[in-house]
Amino acid sequence: MAGAAKKRAAKDRKAGHNGRDNTETGVTLTEPSPSQPALQVDGPGDPHGPGSTSGLPVRERQTSNAPPPSQASTSVKPILRDPARDMSIALNRNVDFPGNVYNIFSEWDRETNEVKYDMPTELMKRPEEFNNTGKGVQLAINSYPMLSPPTVNVFQYDVNIGSGAEKRGLIQAVWHSKTLQDIIKRYNGECWIFDGNKIAWATSKISQDLQFSVDLDEERGRTGGRDNKHRVQIRQTSVVNLAAVGAYVKGQMSFDNSVLEGINFLDHLLRETPSKNHISVKRSFFARSNGGRKVIGGGVEALKGVYQSIRAVQGGRLVVNVDVSNSCFWHACAISSNALQMSGAESMIDLCHRIAPVQQRAGGPFRDTPQFQSLKRLKKNKFTVTHRYATPEQKEKQYIIKDVSHQTARNYKFGIKDKVTKEVVKESTVYEYFIEVYNLRLQWPDLPLLVTPKGEHFPMECCLMVPGQRYPYKLSEKQTSEMIKFAVTKPAQRLETIQQGLTMLDWPADPKLKTYGMRIDVNMLKTSARVLNPPEVVFANGSAKPGYSGRWDLKGKKFLNMNKDTLTSWGVCVFKGARQSRDDVSLEEVKHFISTFLTIYKSHGGIVDRVAAEPLITFQVDAGAGVNECFMQTGNKFQKRPQMMLFILNGRDAFHYLRVKKSSDCRFGVMSQCCQSVHVKKCAAQYISNVLMKFNAKMGGTTARASPKTKPWGQLAEGTLIIGADVSHASPGSLQASMAAVTVSMDKIAARYAAACQTNGHRVEMITTNNLGEMLRPLLREWSMHVGSGRLPNHVFYFRDGVSEGQYQHVLQHEVKDIKALFSVVNPQWPIKYTVVVASKRHHIRFFPQANTPASDKNCNPVPGTLVEKDVTHPFEYDFYLNSHSAIQGTARPTHYHVLMDDAKMKPHELQNMIYEHCYQYMRSTTPVSLFPAVYYAHLASNRARSHEDIPASAGPHLSDEILKAQKSTTSSEKPPTEEKPLLVMDEINRIPYGMWYI
Repeated sequence: MAGAAKKRAAKDRKAGHNGRDNTETGVTLTEPSPSQPALQVDGPGDPHGPGSTSGLPVRERQTSNAPPPSQASTSVKPILRDPARDMSIALNRNVDFPGNVYNIFSEWDRETNEVKYDMPTELMKRPEEFNNTGKGVQLAINSYPMLSPPTVNVFQYDVNIGSGAEKRGLIQAVWHSKTLQDIIKRYNGECWIFDGNKIAWATSKISQDLQFSVDLDEERGRTGGRDNKHRVQIRQTSVVNLAAVGAYVKGQMSFDNSVLEGINFLDHLLRETPSKNHISVKRSFFARSNGGRKVIGGGVEALKGVYQSIRAVQGGRLVVNVDVSNSCFWHACAISSNALQMSGAESMIDLCHRIAPVQQRAGGPFRDTPQFQSLKRLKKNKFTVTHRYATPEQKEKQYIIKDVSHQTARNYKFGIKDKVTKEVVKESTVYEYFIEVYNLRLQWPDLPLLVTPKGEHFPMECCLMVPGQRYPYKLSEKQTSEMIKFAVTKPAQRLETIQQGLTMLDWPADPKLKTYGMRIDVNMLKTSARVLNPPEVVFANGSAKPGYSGRWDLKGKKFLNMNKDTLTSWGVCVFKGARQSRDDVSLEEVKHFISTFLTIYKSHGGIVDRVAAEPLITFQVDAGAGVNECFMQTGNKFQKRPQMMLFILNGRDAFHYLRVKKSSDCRFGVMSQCCQSVHVKKCAAQYISNVLMKFNAKMGGTTARASPKTKPWGQLAEGTLIIGADVSHASPGSLQASMAAVTVSMDKIAARYAAACQTNGHRVEMITTNNLGEMLRPLLREWSMHVGSGRLPNHVFYFRDGVSEGQYQHVLQHEVKDIKALFSVVNPQWPIKYTVVVASKRHHIRFFPQANTPASDKNCNPVPGTLVEKDVTHPFEYDFYLNSHSAIQGTARPTHYHVLMDDAKMKPHELQNMIYEHCYQYMRSTTPVSLFPAVYYAHLASNRARSHEDIPASAGPHLSDEILKAQKSTTSSEKPPTEEKPLLVMDEINRIPYGMWYI
């Protein structure tokens, strides 16, 4: 572990020993004053100390035999973990549980050894009044009311198969066995529903436990081999009280286990039939035969299916949300064809050449090529074979890929045994064996063999990928582009696809729904919505009035605030390709672009010194050398540290971009701006203006501000601070750390935001206490000195992105509590009001206005400012959907805002209009954005933080995960460690950590 990581781990251990609530450990309290910067403090300790039982239900903790926290061993090393995942009961992840379901989880008070809640256990209730600004409109929403829930008695059963450690596939095989099905048929077998793991439901009551054994080999007609007999026990545990669900959605009772059981059952009931008839991925269902299929390259195909989920909504009822679902699956074809596409080879001969081991130096070891490593992704997939068609059973038999061997059919030998004596009589290669036994001469005997768990070796060209296996890896740029083209559909097409999905689901004919008496309306829900009044966009020399179009331009506009410091020292570095290409730019083209760039910048109000009219221009191939040369020569030319470096990139190489940003941010501490060479050659004025919005923001300027029609400053009172936060995770299977980012507003109108980032464990969603302290403390100090006049804020907005409903309580219990601790250390008596809002776009709610109405644009998307507060929102908690942007392509996706707490008691129209108006202040856009800027910027910063990882750039893009494996020393059976190496620190000489370096 690196030295910095060890220090952080030591700090976590110390915090754990001192207890969660002891926030004064190692803290120096300081009062803010004009002469003394605020928040010069050490943050509170990490909450995850040894002996913590966070995540246990209250009733379970009271009866637990584990020692109380005070008696826990202090030798346990705490780790960075995600509190929202630390659950001891298995909740159904396919159900949209409301946030307060997690109120049954709490923590120990270390002093009293009692269970307590750190924050309010009930999320904020919806205000009685709704937003009445703007104009009223009617919308259709892709939700379908449940006309009647099940009307029969439902009995819940506990199903124990074997020892309890059996894998899911074996459990499913036992459940669907003839022996078990024959037994439950005696108890109205057609009504039984199984969750695939441990719980079953039925309308029949069994008076006593059922105990029997299932012999799978006997049912399949197999003899010999290891024992395949499994013990089964089915016993009734409870009666599902569906009336509790109705009482809960009407606000007549709080959320408890009876409501949890009821919603869980309803979800499984709804999914039971389609999961048997279609490819099932959580709440989505796909069919390869419905026409919604496209091969996107790399051995991957995209399928279009249908998504459905039950939701409790405002108005005291349940609805079923139905939407289009797009997902990627392995292309069902010959695995040799998949391997060809995955490697990027032009032919099978080229593939054999690309996957052959290479020797880096004479006499050195051989190592796998990146192309061969890519074939390892085939592991765990199922396949059938084409050379064993003697019986239908052999044709349908499925095998699993355990590994992709370095051996080929030409050189792998195995022993052939005598059928009588079982002794090896001769050796044969796979190639020879196929000729002798199957009369089949392999076309490509130099391809790797596929190895099964039983040690069988199969040639790729004789193996077919089983359809419907999900592709779990990150898509390449080309695949992503093809996937977007496939997934993006206009509202009319989306409605048509949703209707096709309803045909797939076929609720009226669903036998399970009929058995239990559930009826769902097949007509889309209609609701009354509002379209908020659009603000004006104010520049230095006038304003733009986008109205309901959601668009304006920069022609004749001067930026609201120019660059703080006159541009006097800057350089341009042009990166050429290793080989000459048509995208390369000449020196004359670069000079023309720079001249036009400065002319347009001055027309927008940019302040440029005469000496900066001719910046230094260099040409380079290597990223690191280019940044170093540009920095040094620019400083020498102007005899001043560079303020900005402009890089012209040849192509879209993400690794090259990462190296440029790492060097400029962390090595030299200089703001940088990248442009594509193809756009430099075109030198279009609109493109340059778009780049200048980012350029001016990095130089300390502000593009524009929204001018609301109600209060000035975007409805922000004096002393208001806005914090945004997000955590981004690496692609599935990657060992890269999760990246936490926070943004803090740095002016009175909350247009400019500074950002800080740090590694946050591996796939940990909750930002740790130490990270929040390390990231926020310098930014809050900066705000206090330059915006708050040396004082603490009066009102703090905390906008959080990327958390699910089940994590709302943890945002309050951990992150908000930690933010409060930072301020209370400075002045515990300072009255700060907190407003906490979670912003999410991970949902399937869509608005469908009627064409040619005030609510619709030309594509039948909702116009910017469309607000929905009723009918599809939470039954009684405070949330709303806001479509603040104008959709460029496809169907607009509104943002879901959930207000967790509001000490300021803002009226709905004040908060909602403020959020909408600030979407017009996004620094690099001439349209309102779909997400509140504070969290939008946090999302950008968390993604940009990848360039600050402490991994040698010389390792190359393909070796980063190998280096991470070496650093972490994990085995295939170990989970990735949660303590991650911290990011490189940005150089503060030019104060870029307090600017918009990430934009």
